[in-house]
Amino acid sequence: MIRVCIVEDQTLVRQGLESLLDLVDDISVVAIAEDGEQAPRVITDCHPDVVLLDMRLPKADGADVLRALARIGSLPPTIILTTFDEDAVLLEGLKAGARGYLLKDVSLVQLTAAIRIVAAGGNLFNPSVTQRVLSGVARYSMSEPGGSVPTEALTPREIEILRLLAGGYSNHEIAQVLKLSEGTIKNHVSNVLGKLLVRDRTRAVLKAIQHGYI
Repeated sequence: MIRVCIVEDQTLVRQGLESLLDLVDDISVVAIAEDGEQAPRVITDCHPDVVLLDMRLPKADGADVLRALARIGSLPPTIILTTFDEDAVLLEGLKAGARGYLLKDVSLVQLTAAIRIVAAGGNLFNPSVTQRVLSGVARYSMSEPGGSVPTEALTPREIEILRLLAGGYSNHEIAQVLKLSEGTIKNHVSNVLGKLLVRDRTRAVLKAIQHGYI
């Protein structure tokens, strides 16, 4: 069973997500938070497998919630809930450690697939908003963390793996696709992180997009 915490202040959106997930046998909503102040406490108390996080919250925004959880080492795999006009906060959330994003009008199939991907260790980049995300990435200041130029060019194999990471594939799934061992994939991913000067897979994908690798 995949345990989910929903952090959303809009009652209709929150109830809609709960109603959708109630239809699924392998996913359970175990906690709800309605603002950014209570969210870190609720999340650390219930230890969910996945968090669905609105970025525009009362008292503290979603990026603050992500940073607060990261500081205490309790940041679960998190999916940002976004709308078409939230590019800036979306990018801030990804930089703060979110694994991906979904539009709030998501279907049941898209929602459950996203939760399963992230719970399994993957990342999620929704095609509906990817083009605007890429534009935002291109505007990153080079003085920000992760904004510096990669120290070494990526190999064709590493670029191939990055593209699969961007598609939400886990290390295990990438190993199956490329017919390599999971240990080999982990080594490649570590090399990619080192070359791109980033600390996680989401930032690696964003950095690769920024520098034209994918």
